[in-house]
Amino acid sequence: MGKKLMRLAAVVVASSLALTACGSTDKTGTDNTSASTGAKKGGAVSVMWNQPLYSLNSNTSFGTATANANIIYMMNDTFNYYDKDLNLVKNEGFGTYEKVSDNPLKVKLTLSDKAKWSDGTPVSAADLILYYGAVSGNFNTVKDASGLQNEDGTIKKVEGSNVYFDSSSPSLALITEFPEVGDDNKSITYTYSKPYADWEKALIGGANASVNIPAHIVAKRALGEADATKGAQAIIDAFKNKDNASLSKISNSWNTDWNFVEMPKDPELLVQYGPMKITDFKKDQYVTLEKNDKYEGTNVPNVDKITVRYNEDPAAAVSALKNKEVQIISPQSTADILKSLQGAQGITTETGYEGTYEHVDLTFNNGGPFDPATYGGDAEKARKVRQAFLMTIPRQEIVDKIIKPLMPDANVRNSYINLPGSPNYDDTVAANGMNKTYANPDTEGAKKLLAEVGGTLKPVRLLYGKGNKRREAQFALIKASAEKAGFQVVDNGNPQWGQKLGDKSYDASLFGWQSTSTAVAESQANFITNGQNNYGGYTNADIDKLYDELLVTTDPARQKEIVIEVETKLVADAFGVTIFQFPGITAYDSGLKNVSKTTISPTIFWNFWQWETA
Repeated sequence: MGKKLMRLAAVVVASSLALTACGSTDKTGTDNTSASTGAKKGGAVSVMWNQPLYSLNSNTSFGTATANANIIYMMNDTFNYYDKDLNLVKNEGFGTYEKVSDNPLKVKLTLSDKAKWSDGTPVSAADLILYYGAVSGNFNTVKDASGLQNEDGTIKKVEGSNVYFDSSSPSLALITEFPEVGDDNKSITYTYSKPYADWEKALIGGANASVNIPAHIVAKRALGEADATKGAQAIIDAFKNKDNASLSKISNSWNTDWNFVEMPKDPELLVQYGPMKITDFKKDQYVTLEKNDKYEGTNVPNVDKITVRYNEDPAAAVSALKNKEVQIISPQSTADILKSLQGAQGITTETGYEGTYEHVDLTFNNGGPFDPATYGGDAEKARKVRQAFLMTIPRQEIVDKIIKPLMPDANVRNSYINLPGSPNYDDTVAANGMNKTYANPDTEGAKKLLAEVGGTLKPVRLLYGKGNKRREAQFALIKASAEKAGFQVVDNGNPQWGQKLGDKSYDASLFGWQSTSTAVAESQANFITNGQNNYGGYTNADIDKLYDELLVTTDPARQKEIVIEVETKLVADAFGVTIFQFPGITAYDSGLKNVSKTTISPTIFWNFWQWETA
């Protein structure tokens, strides 16, 4: 929705101006099955993933992770979705949409009569209004939420008439007039206050933006209204009338109630309207989804059951596939993992670049070495320390030692926003200054900057995914290089790193982004002040203004200019650096049919309903 990127645990994925496939998919393994077998409907499929489900609300800053989005995707429907070639496919089994007018831009969403929650309640305008109200940010009365985050990344409850939905969408924020509800509560029509080119990629209930939190369940939990029809209306009324006392309770429910790591005691938290439903969930082990017999939509699954098992170790994923404990894996790729899969009997292996980039971001607001407050508010001293640290990151060495053994043509990525190979990538790299400033470690240059700052340097606590072998190897290289310049780098690795983002307990973070959309301003949430994905507290008023312009700009030439301006300022501010585009491996039992992968979330799950077992 121009709203967010999705963070991925071990195979994290990327932001892009206009996300396009980077490199073709190569089949590096062969189907070595001795006799061909026909596919059939029914049966079960097990998938190995690297991070457990921990929230069924991926629209919050806490829940925005591909591990969550994968499960939510299978449990719900949307007005459209992306196919493997990143084309938008309309899904009229859930509903229809149309652009009513261009000036002003007005869009109408109409829900299908077939769209029903699994408890029998129709999906209604109230569910669309709840999503809009929560994600737009237009109803929040708490503007500074810096004190609301708990140590585990969850959000504290607000009280009284304070309203805070832990979500953000600059595109939905452009809908300033309350949407018109019609067609017996089966449609809404909303008007953008400014032109918005990517409206079809940013639908309420559109691709990777399912309205999966039921309004009538929220009304019951937050407002005590047990009647589904009355509860749905209460949600509409609360937003329409800006009833802050009610919205405060609704926001608390939205932020926290759908966060859990095992089967919840309240089955209503599992109510959904899509092809699959959760029937079992064991903490840190697996989640099982079974076909929803009440589903009347278009994408009826061929298989009866999908189990997603969890293990961070890529070697364990390969072993499980070879032992037929799982049928699909997409582990973090290394040369050893690829070698172990090649030629394996009855296994098809596919490799190629993913829509993912690895990066290091710095923290600006935690009293650490990169925070101006550490230097008495001297922003220039803090910038020099940030720049010095980034100058030590051995990006080329990381690519040469860790990525090239797997993908020999791999290169360092030098753009925050544009994907390598995309039309504007080369021009952006030539202008933004990243490669010029951070091409190779400059130990002496870093020492000089630190000498200019003077004083005792605080340690740099680097957060990354502990147990992730590739990240551990990168950390070791970064630590060794930075310490040559005088930095003390502290191992702040954590298996639950994703839930630590934004809690100010670290000074630098090593992870990656997965795109959820091809919208032109998708990266906005990473870099604007108080952006949902801006975990380091970075702020630059000029960048905020540029993204405001980008959001409503339809001229491709001006879009390109804006992105280059944004990237140039990010480099000048020493925001962080990108490192490489993710090489990917997908391997599956050759008897399993119709498996494919898209470069954006939900990756291998995009067409789960088409899977067929042998």
